[in-house]
Amino acid sequence: MSDAGHPTALGRLLGRTAKIEASEIQAVVTAFLLFFCVLGGYFAVRPVRETMGTILGSERVSDLYVVTWVVSLAVVPLYGWACTKFRRSSFLPWIYGLVSVSLAGVGLALSADETNTAVAQFFYVWISVLNLFIVSVFWSFLLELFDANQTRRLFGVIAAGGTTGALVGPLLTDLTVQWIGNPGVLYMGAGAFVIAILCQRRLLGVWSAMPVDPAAPRAPDRPMGGNPFSGFSLVLKSPYLLGISLFVILLASVNTFLYFEQLRLVSETFTSSEQRTQVFARLDYIVQGLTVLLQLFVTGRVASRLGVVALLTIVPLIMVGGFLGLAAVNTFAVLAVVFVARRVGEYAFIRPGREMLFSLVDTETKYKAKNLIDVPVYRGGDALSAQVKTGLEAGGLSTVGVALLGAGLAAAWALNGWWLGRRQETGGVKAKAPPGH
Repeated sequence: MSDAGHPTALGRLLGRTAKIEASEIQAVVTAFLLFFCVLGGYFAVRPVRETMGTILGSERVSDLYVVTWVVSLAVVPLYGWACTKFRRSSFLPWIYGLVSVSLAGVGLALSADETNTAVAQFFYVWISVLNLFIVSVFWSFLLELFDANQTRRLFGVIAAGGTTGALVGPLLTDLTVQWIGNPGVLYMGAGAFVIAILCQRRLLGVWSAMPVDPAAPRAPDRPMGGNPFSGFSLVLKSPYLLGISLFVILLASVNTFLYFEQLRLVSETFTSSEQRTQVFARLDYIVQGLTVLLQLFVTGRVASRLGVVALLTIVPLIMVGGFLGLAAVNTFAVLAVVFVARRVGEYAFIRPGREMLFSLVDTETKYKAKNLIDVPVYRGGDALSAQVKTGLEAGGLSTVGVALLGAGLAAAWALNGWWLGRRQETGGVKAKAPPGH
């Protein structure tokens, strides 16, 4: 990595897509590369998870959503404990190391018996927890690197690093899975997280070398102390954080309704597990290819000119129309368009907008409360909506009825996003730690 005054070729390229100041180039390029490795590794193995889901069946996957939620509830206090005991420069690289080791372990287990349903269920739950966790941790640290004004300019282009990785990862899986099998794909993902460890350590070095602004001093790199469970009290005491929690639940509900339709259609269409993995991989890199273009050339401009409100409401409004379209014409072609639109919009607009909401809060909230919202609250929304959808369909609700319910959820999501965006833009809300913190 070059000095800030002498940007690399990647730095010059990114500088053409966003307003990046010379002093910010090193941090932006390093964050871009780190997010590339994180999402590249995850999205390389994600098609394997989806294939496991088709093998297990929709009913068992619906139950696994509940298990995933319970596991995520257990992970949060463990993470909170790490925050209280260790410096960020110590535990952040270890998180990526844990992911790498776990992927390699599952790869070894699948090499021994790829039809082992116990391993399939473990992998489905574990990767479903990790994918939200590792992304939440990444953005928590970036919120320490950049202030609220910088997030509007820079988060779109940094998110494009992750999207580029999310494009390359499934593309590599598509090209190699027939040769190396699903276990080999997991080894490939484990390797990506080894590289992520090196990138995280480099970004920590950039952070420690950044000049301190006396007007907005950053929190020191030391254990945060406090209670490992304080994320729960921080959320419950703040209407703003409760509003973000509701936003995440509605987001998860819309996603889950569409996800189960995808599982059903792919299961009916493709019989081979390798074919299914390829289909999911192709959907992934089509989505990511469209997303990276929006993140590089559109997201930052929308955030700067129209604000966070636009980022948080565009996709929910599109989903209202999408569900109404599914109610009228319930075909694979319509579902594919709606599903791709939802995922592209989530990565290009919703995710950066969600992270900007946390630019108003303190360090403890950025790590403990944010992680609580991003993982168990999100997975709780998954579990609840999966059980509701399964129960409604078992009770005789038609696909048209399910689609109309989805449209209603999307409308509520849009209204909630508008409220949160307005609070963030006015700067009138700051989540505060409870007494004693």
